[in-house]
Amino acid sequence: MNILTSRIEYTVGDSVHQGYLAYDDEIADARPGIMVVHEWWGLNDYIVRRAHMLAELGYVALAIDMYGGGAIAQDTDQAGALMTGVLNDMDSGTAALKAGYELLLSQPGVDAERTAATGYCFGGAMVLHMARIGLPLSAVASFHGALGSFHTAEPGSIQAKILVCHGAADSMVTMDDLEGFKQEMDTARADYEVLLLADAKHGFSNPQADINAEKYGIDLGYQQSADEKSWEALQALFKQVF
Repeated sequence: MNILTSRIEYTVGDSVHQGYLAYDDEIADARPGIMVVHEWWGLNDYIVRRAHMLAELGYVALAIDMYGGGAIAQDTDQAGALMTGVLNDMDSGTAALKAGYELLLSQPGVDAERTAATGYCFGGAMVLHMARIGLPLSAVASFHGALGSFHTAEPGSIQAKILVCHGAADSMVTMDDLEGFKQEMDTARADYEVLLLADAKHGFSNPQADINAEKYGIDLGYQQSADEKSWEALQALFKQVF
């Protein structure tokens, strides 16, 4: 195994964004490509690590930059402002997601017929949006992501198989939100699975969550068992669709 990494500049409209690519150079055959969409903090070390983990599984992993300029928030105020800037202009947000998807398809070694997107918190909402608008992904997976919709999918229009990994103790994305999501997916006739993780809080997959919870007074929490179970579920999903 020889994991190569690089930063990639690409444009979305008039802005320059900075993605992060990771793949095993010793794999000669075309392989699935996986997009990774960051939390509200931006494309930080945590998301870089997730891209590495996907590369170690044999995929071409591309972590995209939803904010432009490689912006990484230094505190919750800045993170909230960056995220809200996207959520309040989802036409531009959609353009950023599509640009990231096209960038993934253009990478050497990516099998364009086998692609997926994974996202964390804010990024979870973004990959679910990609599924809702019918992008031809094999799968999308949301980890402690927001579940509200920016687009109502027509029945049968969602092409990706969907995995939602949700903490049962998440006070930011509630069980009512989850029930609403299930009803939406049933109406859309989507192929989806929900992994409900007992006692897991928002941010359960990120070891930095406990530090951020204490520092900023927000209801986050890392849970190792939830982290491991959700990662196993992701690998099982990829084996199924690829």
